[in-house]
Amino acid sequence: MEATHLLREEHEVITRVINALEEAARVVERGGDISPQFFLDAAQFVRGFADGCHHKKEENVFFPALVAHGMAIEGGPIGVMLAEHDQGRRTIRALVAAAERWAQGDLSARTEVAQQARAYAALLRQHIEKENHVLFPLAEDILPPETQVHLVERFDHLEHEETGAGIHEKYLALAERLCAAVSQG
Repeated sequence: MEATHLLREEHEVITRVINALEEAARVVERGGDISPQFFLDAAQFVRGFADGCHHKKEENVFFPALVAHGMAIEGGPIGVMLAEHDQGRRTIRALVAAAERWAQGDLSARTEVAQQARAYAALLRQHIEKENHVLFPLAEDILPPETQVHLVERFDHLEHEETGAGIHEKYLALAERLCAAVSQG
C-alpha cells in the first residue's frame, strides 16, 4: 500500500465526520434538538484522529519525506497545508469554547457553535481536496515506490508506538457514533 492511499482512506473518514458536523450545524440553525456534547465529541474526534493521527503522520513523516525528495516547504503546497492545519486547530478551539459555553447554559453560544462547525467543515473540505488532487499526485510523482512503502511502515510505527495501540480504532468508532447521531435526528 502507498502512503498516499492510506492518507486518502483517512480523508474518507474525516469527510464523513465533516458531513455529520455540517448536518449538526443545520440542526442548530433550524432550532432543532441537538446537544452541545455532539460538538464536543466531534472536536474530540478532530483533535484525536484528524489532528492527532492523520495530521501527525503528514507533519512528522510524509511532509519531511517530500522535502527530502526536493519539495519546498515555503511557497509550495506543504506550506499551505501546514498553515491550514494551524487554522483548523484555531477553529476547533473556538468551536470547543462556544460549545462549552452552550453546555453551561449560554444558549446564545449555539449560533457561534454552528458558525465554527461550518467554518471548520469548509476549511477541511477544501484542504482535503487540495491534498487529494494536488499534493498527493505530486508526491506520487516524486516519491519512489519503496519510499511510499517505507512511509506506510513509519505511519504504522507512529500510530502504534507513539499515538498508542487501539487509538485509531477508538476514533473510528467515535466517527461512526457521530455519523449515526445526526442520521437519526
